[in-house]
This record gives sequence, C-alpha cells and structure tokens, in this order.
Amino acid sequence: MKKPLLASALVCGAAALLSPAAHAADKVKIGFISTLSGPSAALGVDIRDAFLLAVKLNGGKLGGLPAEVIVGDDQFKPDVGRQLAEKNIKLDKVDFLTGFVFSNIMLASVPVAFENKVIYVSPNAAPSPLAGKQCNPYFFAVSWPNDAYHEAAGQYATQKGFKNAYLIAPNYQAGKDSLEGFKRFYKGKVASEVYTQLGQLDYSAELAQVRAAKPEALYAFLPGGMGINFIKQFVAAGLSKDIQLIVPGFGSDQDIIRPVGDSMLGLFDTAHWALDFDNPANKKFVAEFEREYKRLPSLFASQGYDAALLIDSAVREVKGRIEDTEGVRKALKSAKFQSVRGPFKFNRNQYPIQNYYLRVVGKDSQGRIVNKTMGTIFKDRGDAYVQECPMK
Repeated sequence: MKKPLLASALVCGAAALLSPAAHAADKVKIGFISTLSGPSAALGVDIRDAFLLAVKLNGGKLGGLPAEVIVGDDQFKPDVGRQLAEKNIKLDKVDFLTGFVFSNIMLASVPVAFENKVIYVSPNAAPSPLAGKQCNPYFFAVSWPNDAYHEAAGQYATQKGFKNAYLIAPNYQAGKDSLEGFKRFYKGKVASEVYTQLGQLDYSAELAQVRAAKPEALYAFLPGGMGINFIKQFVAAGLSKDIQLIVPGFGSDQDIIRPVGDSMLGLFDTAHWALDFDNPANKKFVAEFEREYKRLPSLFASQGYDAALLIDSAVREVKGRIEDTEGVRKALKSAKFQSVRGPFKFNRNQYPIQNYYLRVVGKDSQGRIVNKTMGTIFKDRGDAYVQECPMK
C-alpha cells in the first residue's frame, strides 16, 4: 500500500501531463487527502483506489477534462491534514478537495477550503455540525450523515426486541454522533455508554466491563484497525456466545473481513450499499475494482468511486467551466450521476437522502466472506439536522 500511489502527487492519465503554461480551464485538479498509513490506512486506501479507478475508467478525465489528482497522506493527524489542505488550495490551486476519512481531521482541514471558496466533496466523513447550523455551500457529503448507519442500527435493535444494549465508540465527533444516532431510534434501555480513545487497539478493560454488564446486545462503532482488534478480542473472550454484536456497515465490511475471517460470519450490520446491489453502475464498479486491485471493494471504496462520479457529472454539466464555482455547486447539487447505491439525491443541507439496509456477513457462491443484503430499514432517509440548516 505504500508504493507509487502514496506519492505526494499522482497524475491520472497521459492527457493530464500538461505543460506548465497550460491554463487551469484545460484540466481539473483534485486535492485528495486521506489516511493512507497506520492502522486505519485500509479505509483511505480503498477510497483513494476507487476514486482513481473511476478517473482511469473515464480515460484519465473528469467531466471531459484531463484530471490531475494530487494525493496526500494525513497520517491520521489533524495538523497534517490541515497543512496538506493549505498546500493543495494555496499552492497547487486545486479545483476540488476530497478524500478525508475521519471527521476530526476533516473538520480541522476544510475551513481553508471554505474560506477560499473551494468545494469539498466528502467521500466519507459527514459530521452533524455541518448538516445543521454550520451547513456550508462548499460542502457536499456523497456518503451518509454521521448518524445514519447508527440510526438504522438502533431501529434494527428495537425491531429485534433487545431490551438492553451496551454502546461503545471512540471519543471524537463521529463517535459521539454514532451513539446519539443509535439512541435516537433505540427504544430499549442503554446499559452503558462508553467512549474509548481514538485509535485504541486493546479492549481488554472494556470487554471485562461488557461481561459484567451482561447486555443482550452490544453496539460498537470502531472503524478501521480499532474494529479489527475489537471483534477479534470480543470473539476470543467468548462474548459472542451470549451477546448479540451489532455494528455499522463499516464495522464489518471488507477491510475488516479480510483480516478477521470466519469470526465475522453471522454478524448483522447496517449500510447504504452492498456488493450484491443489482444495478448496472454497481456491477461495473465491483467487477472493475476487483479486476484492478485483486480484492473486493468495501463501502469506503464505493463512496470514493461515487465521489469521482459526482465531480465528473458536475464538470460535464458546466461544460468544463470550472471557474464558475456557483455553477459547479448547482451542478453538484443536481447529482446527475448513476450512483453504485442506486437512487441518490441531495437534501437542502447537501447531505444525501437515500435508503439504509440490513446486511449479514455470510459466504457467496465462491465461498468468499461478504455482506449480503437482507432488507430495507429506512427508505429515503435524510438526517436529523437539516431543519437547522439556513441554506435554501
């Protein structure tokens, strides 16, 4: 994962190799900043790989313009993310910014984009403050509101009749949003609500507390390396025999399944996308991603791919006149692209309105461990904060 794609700059397609004297209108420049090293690197790598795949499948272009994608690793550090954003915007003069995985890094970095009227298209982090009172015309979330997967999980836990649930999440914005979302739709008793350190990998103390509490269900939001270690330790402690573990989709997706293996089987999760979605855009994406990278895509990859398709649609809609920021913004909001998730549209706050599904981890016809769609939990769900957004 640390080979050429982690270079500070990556130019996609021979057409993007333009002379220094070329005008900005002759190409579109994307600043892509993500977590590409450390225990949570798999998330950023999947987003990056899928974004670059979409550009490659478009012949190295976005919206008909040659595309230059400048890739930077935020190293899971807010200050590094901010520095890279400043470089992309002030020195590289990018037309769009994208890529961040984690809300705390994104929130530290995107203000420089907003101040310079550069649009940020989020392929993942979509925290509640930017959905409500702090909504911003230069912020578009192509993923899901931070609360959404957790709201669906809370609804599922309620439908299953779990009378008490133990909640665990990391102590940062997305972690707080996650448990608030779960509680918004969970009607049972919350046995305990625990916040761990962001990036924590040893959960022996927390699992001892879970064992003592004896909840019927345990809801855990622990993305990336945190989730990998937690599930391994949860199963090794023997807790999976007595406690139903429920996670958001990214808590049991391909980036977790690959290192954990059979221990994932039978685990339920909630998500807006799955490998088995039967639409042409998704079939193409899954096949091309596996062909290019020799692995199945995760939902993070699906979001990176959609982020590129959204930008592609907007640049094409304005006929390459990307200097018209307001025109580009309107084109993005119209979302005229075929999402791998199926139906997609933006709410007033530029967060998505979409369906959320129940998935279960099982084996496909080739014996591979994958998520399978079980049913729809929410249809055309927006978010809990849009009424606070002053944008029209």
